[in-house]
Amino acid sequence: MYEVAVIEDPAAAEASLDPMRSKLLAELVEPGSATSLAARVGLARQKVNYHLRTLERHGLVELVEERKKGNVTERVMQATAASFVISPVALAAVQPDPGKAPDRLSARWLLAVAAQLVRDVGTLITGATEARKRVATFAIDGEVRFASAADRAAFAEELADAVTALVSKYHDETAEGGRDHRLVVAVHPSLKEH
Repeated sequence: MYEVAVIEDPAAAEASLDPMRSKLLAELVEPGSATSLAARVGLARQKVNYHLRTLERHGLVELVEERKKGNVTERVMQATAASFVISPVALAAVQPDPGKAPDRLSARWLLAVAAQLVRDVGTLITGATEARKRVATFAIDGEVRFASAADRAAFAEELADAVTALVSKYHDETAEGGRDHRLVVAVHPSLKEH
């Protein structure tokens, strides 16, 4: 089971967004059968089986084992990932395009860049999984508390200068066999957990 999987197929995204199927996915972090799940989610076993088959058809759950119980074969399923992210690819016709209105200070532009990040990394993960390889990535996630809006603006300017200097130092347009990498740096207000 993967820690996080990316859903790129619109039909799989639709299947995962059904409230009961979403609940079943959460329950199936640990293997379970339709019978054991029915008791936990308050549905008839046949209804659970219907939802499990739909999730299985879209690759969101997989068969772990089959157990014989008299004349019945019980199928034990597990989610293919502990959590899922729906890629903007699933909404291809309306996915955000940060190239349409680049504005470094716009929250909506930041959201479009983040959507592009989810799309690109999701595509890389899908390709790497098929090729049985790892994707070389790096991320920094942290918090900084600014005393004032002026401090935040000064920080953003210094950060932009530092990143520009690093890119200038390491970017080699003529490197034969080199590989381009996307760099995303974002600063936004932190959300408080309630």
